[in-house]
Amino acid sequence: MSTMRMKHLSSVAKDVVQFCAVKLNTSVDKLTEEFEATSSWNNETASSPGGGGGAVGTYARKFIEFCSAKGVSELCQNNIEEKIADGIFSRFTFDMMLAWEIPDSAQEDSFTECVAKEKEEKKVVAKFPPEQDDVSLFYTDLMPLLVDNERNVGEDAFVWLGSLVPLVTDVVNGRFTFETLTAPTGYQLHFPAYDKYLKEIDKCIKHLQKQAKPKGVELADDEFILHVEGTASTQRVVRHIGGTSWPGKLTLTNYALYFEASGVITYEEALKIDLSKDKEQSVKPASTGPWGAPLFDKAIVIESPELSEGIVLEFPEVTSSTRRDHWLALTKEIMLMHQFLSKFKLECPIQAWEMHARTILSIIRLHAAREMLRISPPQPTRFLIFSLFEELPKGDYILEELAESLKKVNSGHPCSASSILRSMIISESIHSSVEVTEVGKKSAGPSGPVEDTSLLESVINQAREEEKEIAIAKATTEGLKEEGITESTTIFMELLKPLRNEWSWFEEVLTWERPATTLIVIGAALIVTYKEWVGKVIAAFLVWVVARMIRARQERIDEKCNELVVYTASEQTTVENIVSAQHGVQTVHEIVKKANVSVLKLWSIFISKAHKHANTAMLVLSAASVFLAVVPMKVFIMGALLYYFAMTLVSKLGKSEVNNQGFNRRLKEWWDSIPVIPVHVVDEVPNSPNRMKCVQAEG
Repeated sequence: MSTMRMKHLSSVAKDVVQFCAVKLNTSVDKLTEEFEATSSWNNETASSPGGGGGAVGTYARKFIEFCSAKGVSELCQNNIEEKIADGIFSRFTFDMMLAWEIPDSAQEDSFTECVAKEKEEKKVVAKFPPEQDDVSLFYTDLMPLLVDNERNVGEDAFVWLGSLVPLVTDVVNGRFTFETLTAPTGYQLHFPAYDKYLKEIDKCIKHLQKQAKPKGVELADDEFILHVEGTASTQRVVRHIGGTSWPGKLTLTNYALYFEASGVITYEEALKIDLSKDKEQSVKPASTGPWGAPLFDKAIVIESPELSEGIVLEFPEVTSSTRRDHWLALTKEIMLMHQFLSKFKLECPIQAWEMHARTILSIIRLHAAREMLRISPPQPTRFLIFSLFEELPKGDYILEELAESLKKVNSGHPCSASSILRSMIISESIHSSVEVTEVGKKSAGPSGPVEDTSLLESVINQAREEEKEIAIAKATTEGLKEEGITESTTIFMELLKPLRNEWSWFEEVLTWERPATTLIVIGAALIVTYKEWVGKVIAAFLVWVVARMIRARQERIDEKCNELVVYTASEQTTVENIVSAQHGVQTVHEIVKKANVSVLKLWSIFISKAHKHANTAMLVLSAASVFLAVVPMKVFIMGALLYYFAMTLVSKLGKSEVNNQGFNRRLKEWWDSIPVIPVHVVDEVPNSPNRMKCVQAEG
């Protein structure tokens, strides 16, 4: 029976099965018997390999998955770097993907016919997206010559391989990695590119192993250097402290950043910036320049409640901010990883180290991709895990599923991320081999490090679709004309200063800084609302305003105040004033742009340009109208007041508001996905008084 089934496998599938049998020191017949005995395959369907193409294809694919999992586990046992160097690992795993895509002979014949027709019609052309016009010479020049007659691999096979071997890609972000890595080649992965990709990964690991430890620092046993710049052979890194600048060496590990200022002969002792603490720590882009002017957008600033001022690190380069963006993504990834471990309480050392290993491998894969695509470096977040899902819609749901799947990972499996790192001899793990082996035995199996990813895959696919929808919606806002704001806001802010002083007292009452006053305000507000004395309160307020006006007349303030004098000078220098004015103008400008986009989004909902969002808005408004019609207004207002002050008190006491955070995130994602109506600015005098009109699209 096994020989009959082998006849229906494709040629590359047969090669993969034969290779697995050799590596496992067994025969193909025994592999087949073991598969049919241990798998959950439907025996009725499997008993008729010649019956239907669908049944044969399903059987063949499951058989390939079984054999590949066992074969690649044997291949990952030791000396992976040697197998990558001599091409055995890349050739076998690439053939695994080919066999998984076309496992049976019927599919292979159909594929061969399609390729022959395409060659005759000369339709084999790689499509280059417009944003990837300037791509690496490896892709634009060598690839067409090297892969002209070779089969290539698609996205699904690449992600499947990632579920077996996290060295190639991680199953959670494999589709994003594949999409970015293969964009210049029409979203198809060719063997020369794949082989070079693996060799670059191996080269990056060896390069990082050779890096010197930061001066005066003893790295932890499970701490691994992930990136270094500022040495003699790399580009400069500059730390800004006030008006001074200090060049030096910057080292990133999976726990911290280390900055070593350059001394006369050697580096000074390293400044450690701990990224692993569970605290309100943030990293964001920053601009630097002479006298603090934001002229060069090539820096990052790390802020923390423990620091009196943010740590500013600049990455100088001539044209773009690619280096800064790279460091920003890596630093944020490490911070988010530790926040993830803390949030989901993954306190088991083996699970935590597995997540560390997967994060380390994702950063190494990013380094490898940057080496392959030097002319057009890839977007860093597409290769990372936590930075990607921090930005992605429903990313928090994906991280929840990742935390659950992490508990099912077989850390002792030879193809787990931690096992691969140990086999590539990067550093000693915090766990003994005996401990890891015992854990591995509990969940040992031929299916690889991840047992079941179907639910995770479903959530990821849903997130990808929503990301595309939001990207289309955001693209509609880019056409808005950006108008500069020239008028100063100094006089306006000074006129509002008395109100701001009163507002500070009001804020203290709202935030329970004055508990006695807050309780009095709550009681008064509830009594006024319940007794429906709102009109009387407004009348009392108007009487108070009249009394203040009479007092001002008695004090003859009108005679003393013939004009208002606003002092604009300050102790700042001229350059500092210019910088402050620039920041103020940019802030107001951003507010106006956001207001424009918000109005256009509301207009899109109102006229049902965004049909799905309009339906949601009408449903919510209808429900609100029914609620307000049934519930008395005073009861609604009293409930709203009590809810607000209760939530403010809970926030002040430091209790978590996870549900509110999730609701706010869903609301923001819904708002971001609303497309706006394009605005076309015409430099002409309108025929009618109305300076804006709706125009129907042509065609």
